[in-house]
Amino acid sequence: MSKSKRREVVASVEEAASKIESGMTVAIGGFGADNHPMAMVREIIRNGVTDLTLVGSATAGLEIDLLIGAGCVKKLICSYVGQELYCPIGHNFRKYSEAGELEVWECSEYTLYAGLFASASGSEFFAWRGGVGTSIPELNPDMVKFIDPIGGEKEILAVPPIRPDWAIIHVGWSDCYGNGQHLGARYGDRWLARAATRIMLQTERVVPNEVIRKNPLMTTIAYADCVVEAPYGSHPYAAHAMYKEDVEFIQDYVACSAANRKGDSKTWDAYLKKHVHDPKDHVAYLETVGIERLLGLYTHPTITW
Repeated sequence: MSKSKRREVVASVEEAASKIESGMTVAIGGFGADNHPMAMVREIIRNGVTDLTLVGSATAGLEIDLLIGAGCVKKLICSYVGQELYCPIGHNFRKYSEAGELEVWECSEYTLYAGLFASASGSEFFAWRGGVGTSIPELNPDMVKFIDPIGGEKEILAVPPIRPDWAIIHVGWSDCYGNGQHLGARYGDRWLARAATRIMLQTERVVPNEVIRKNPLMTTIAYADCVVEAPYGSHPYAAHAMYKEDVEFIQDYVACSAANRKGDSKTWDAYLKKHVHDPKDHVAYLETVGIERLLGLYTHPTITW
């Protein structure tokens, strides 16, 4: 009997983004200023996708804020949106949530992960003590308090599962079969992936399977449904072992989104036009950034086998 060939799952940015449809629940990986799938984020905006429910990491960055400001998001599930030093709270997140135009599923970092754990384990809820005694159950009626049925005294919080249709995760490299490896901190990416029905990897490089097999313990996400090669795909944010964040680009984003929060939509629209809509694809976007600037962000790999 002939041995069947392994299925390759590599797709272009455009092909992959077409899988994200209006109304879906989508988890976006990364943490703070690191490892966000920005090439995919920009293509999703170009496609005019709306009414998304976004699931962010415990410290979601301005990629979430960008999607909100572009009109793609109906509901948000995450405990924080901002860029810490550069932007303590995302301006578009603040604008639309305060106006009641964005539904916010209130949670803490721990209750967020409890919901992801519930989904990943196939449970109807995750029993969690965190959040008991806080206002979170009052702000989020989906979380239900009950009495420990074994001990009979302690209050427990039942956190429902968070089940994204897709998780979009940025990794350092992946093979063509969907086996991806982070080249630095993983943060919550693995749990976002495990909770999701399908997984999309945006990778700096598609590498031979032999590279993955050299150190299988480095494999953080296995057998993803889709792999997208996008060098400098996290720009303007950093990618571990590849390049650092582009501070000036981030500061420009913060200034333009702050203008939008204050009612200056022309400045915000000009930002979207320049950095999202005018570049026809990811390569065109990188050309607007410039090779000299991109090379200046390069960091020497420090991978150990």
